[in-house]
Amino acid sequence: MIDLDSLDLKELKRLQKDVTAAIEQYKERERKRALAEVEAFARERGLSPADLSEISTKRVRKPVPPKYANPADRSQTWSGRGRQPRWVVAALADGRTLDDLAI
Repeated sequence: MIDLDSLDLKELKRLQKDVTAAIEQYKERERKRALAEVEAFARERGLSPADLSEISTKRVRKPVPPKYANPADRSQTWSGRGRQPRWVVAALADGRTLDDLAI
């Protein structure tokens, strides 16, 4: 075990740099090992690397057409998904309904 109290600042910084590099090397070795295991598993089942690449692709959602528009500024629209824009919140607070804002 290393006696850290006996090291000066320069030695401690060198040790820190060496430990950081060793951690990164360890992570990379583990990553390569895991990938090799996944590839072997896939080969056993007749899958190719191209088949595996399909797993990592994210599904792209199609844009949703707007359902609501700001009556004061028709260029401000909202699809009805996600967080309500400020103008929707303000209109609802004024007593309007989403039906009033529908396009």
